[in-house]
Amino acid sequence: MVLRSVRARILASIIAVATLGLGLAGATAYLVQRERIVEGVEQRLLDRVETARAVVTGETDAVAGENTVPAAPDPSGYSSTREALRGVLERIVPGEHESAVGLLDGRAAFIPGVAVDFHLEDSPALVERVVRETSDGSVRIGTAVEPGLGLRYIAVPIEVAGDPQLGTYLVAFDLDGELADLDAAFGTYALVALGAVAAIGLVGWFVAGRALGPVRRLRETASRITVSDLSERIPVGARDEVGELTATVNGMLDRLESSISSQRQLLDDVRHELKTPITIVRGHLELLDPADVEDVRQTRELSIGELDRMADLVDRIELLAQVPHDVPRLERAEVAELTRQVHAMVRVIPGHEWSLAAESDVVTRLDPQRITQAWLQLADNAAKYSPEGAPIRIGSSRRDGAVELWVEDEGEGIPADAEARIFERFGRADAGRGVQGSGLGLPIVRAIAEAHGGRVSLQSSSAGSRFAIVLPIVGRDEQPTQPLEGLPVREGRP
Repeated sequence: MVLRSVRARILASIIAVATLGLGLAGATAYLVQRERIVEGVEQRLLDRVETARAVVTGETDAVAGENTVPAAPDPSGYSSTREALRGVLERIVPGEHESAVGLLDGRAAFIPGVAVDFHLEDSPALVERVVRETSDGSVRIGTAVEPGLGLRYIAVPIEVAGDPQLGTYLVAFDLDGELADLDAAFGTYALVALGAVAAIGLVGWFVAGRALGPVRRLRETASRITVSDLSERIPVGARDEVGELTATVNGMLDRLESSISSQRQLLDDVRHELKTPITIVRGHLELLDPADVEDVRQTRELSIGELDRMADLVDRIELLAQVPHDVPRLERAEVAELTRQVHAMVRVIPGHEWSLAAESDVVTRLDPQRITQAWLQLADNAAKYSPEGAPIRIGSSRRDGAVELWVEDEGEGIPADAEARIFERFGRADAGRGVQGSGLGLPIVRAIAEAHGGRVSLQSSSAGSRFAIVLPIVGRDEQPTQPLEGLPVREGRP
């Protein structure tokens, strides 16, 4: 229903614009042409006046009007009004859609000697009106509406000196007849325009349907997608706005599928991680001997330890969920000073020899609290998985337009096939580093680095591992670049 409505609205808009355009163009052309025809009628009426004057006065230099019989050379003047009126009607021959009548003392006295389209003498109301208008001897031009006729007329008084009779030459054009060809032409134009609008509507209907095809497929695909199945995608057609919309929706579905898959994986991992301490606590409580004080004390200590581990696991999961959505609170930071501060924090961790190996003089903008948190996590991992008494080095350095905050140990290294897995939630290496960690430390480090537009790099071999937080160098008014895609890649050990 929605798609049909959109299609109908598009079609209605197309038809409305086409109809309005054709209508305005036709109406403008019709009115302009009609005005020209009316002006032509006006000019022909004035020409009749000049021709009648030439006939009555005998002026041979007057320009002859249309359908006018030329006057005889050296014409003699008329002795009476009747003769003059007769001469006018005899010499001026009415054309198409034209008629004339000679009035003598208000009565029709002469009519054209040729066939005319209409007879003015049969219109007493018009005759009476003309007689009244020209009673003061002035030429009158006007419009009269007769049954079936729309007349444009001119009335010219004719008088001969010494003759008391008053003559009037009345000539009129049928405007409806003059405009008949124009009306017929624009009647044809109207039919053609209607056909054009119908054709535009038909083509518009199919074009709109074709344009909305991807939207229809989008709706059908969206209706089939469920939480349990997000794998279906919409085929991308032409590279236009609709195609870009389709690609955008497909990208959204990719992100949605990835997010839901991550949530499912997180729930599975959390369930797996919490199952072990719950089972341990439950098993010891079931076997507890209330009468044995030592057994109660050991069970209590074990249960509190497992509960603390679960609480730490929940806190880390919460932190991991918050970090990607936090906006880093950037401030100006001297990397060398930050390096010394972190070294001062970690050197009190027992069991290892901590050394400050390098300091970078880079000044950049970062969130000191978050970066310190991530750097300490790398140091904690190195302390956990390095042999007792093994040296651990921390430092900072500038490399390829970025700054690296690194921790380097001399442990057994990480297997190549586990380097990507350790940056996933609850991911652990199967060898060398044990399994006592929660598996959330490195994912948190990665999330903090990516929130700053950076990444985490790893160089590992059997001689040890080097973890580094790689951050872009950001100026005062700049923002971090977009997070790098994918997991940190394995780099060769220098």
